[in-house]
Amino acid sequence: MASEGGTNAAATAASATSEGKNRSRKGKPWDEDDPGSSNLLKAEKFEPPSNEGALLETTSFSTTFAKDREESLLEAWPVVKGALKEHGVSCKLSVSEGSMTVSTTRKTRDPYIVVKARDLTRLLSRSVPVHQAIKILNDDMTCDIIKIGDLVRNRKRFSERRDRLLGPNMSTLKALENLTGCYILVQGNTVAAMGSLDGRGLKQVRKIAEDCMNNIKGPLDHIQELKKEREPAKTPALANESWGRILPKYEKENIKLKKPYTPFPSPQQPSKTDLELENGKYSLSDKKKSTKKLQEKPDKQSKKVDGNKRKREAASIPPKESIAGSSESAMATSGDSKVADMVAMPSKKKAKKE
Repeated sequence: MASEGGTNAAATAASATSEGKNRSRKGKPWDEDDPGSSNLLKAEKFEPPSNEGALLETTSFSTTFAKDREESLLEAWPVVKGALKEHGVSCKLSVSEGSMTVSTTRKTRDPYIVVKARDLTRLLSRSVPVHQAIKILNDDMTCDIIKIGDLVRNRKRFSERRDRLLGPNMSTLKALENLTGCYILVQGNTVAAMGSLDGRGLKQVRKIAEDCMNNIKGPLDHIQELKKEREPAKTPALANESWGRILPKYEKENIKLKKPYTPFPSPQQPSKTDLELENGKYSLSDKKKSTKKLQEKPDKQSKKVDGNKRKREAASIPPKESIAGSSESAMATSGDSKVADMVAMPSKKKAKKE
């Protein structure tokens, strides 16, 4: 009985300590990877009667943009201004400073709409079309801007991995858009994605982009997984369950080429002194070595010049003509000789008369 009481006391103490650590932290809907966890992220539609009074403080956000975006933003700014005016948000485009500013006004009722307006300016600065970027003002839409420029240092490798996200003729990007249900735009050092708030699309897009840039898993492998995820999603029994047991698991394979085993060590490479002993330069002084180098230099230069000259001459040598081509050229030469004889005939007659 005493042993049972001791074990129970230890268990309660352990549970109390674990509860004490996580007491201040509440569970979040995105902590779990289950498909059913995304249903907790449903946004209720905001209506003006829910907040009849004006906001006490003005909130503003400014976003910078590149110089090559000036013309397109100037064309699209009236559309943006009209869309934000419906929600009571003022906007300002400064071409001289290269920035877009959004701020709340006395007519603003939704306190979160200014954050949506900030996301709109961020999307516009990253070359997202206006008709697509304006959708972010809806309550059920959200966006994610993934920075991929710092993930790979080598610029050549970075461009190659970024092209893998796009695919030939943008085929990979279109497949990802269809499977995740998100709008994706790869521009420069960022990947802009827009999707619904109650879906898992944005989370999947971020994972695909980071895995591709870190060379963990290619986008085609993710596309295969997403295709297999569609089948259990259709059945209502598996819609809110984890699909980890159904999906395939990929293991990284490190293939090493084994060299044939030899009991003898590899032959030792000759050192610099050994090479100088073979050439007879080891006993020479530094002055003699330098003079010998200067004497050998013009010979090397002349050989190199001759080799380059032969290459240039080889390019100008005409190719050998075929039999048909040679017969045609012979006919052309005979025709030319006849014309020359006809031209020379009057001059011969004049010489005879004289």
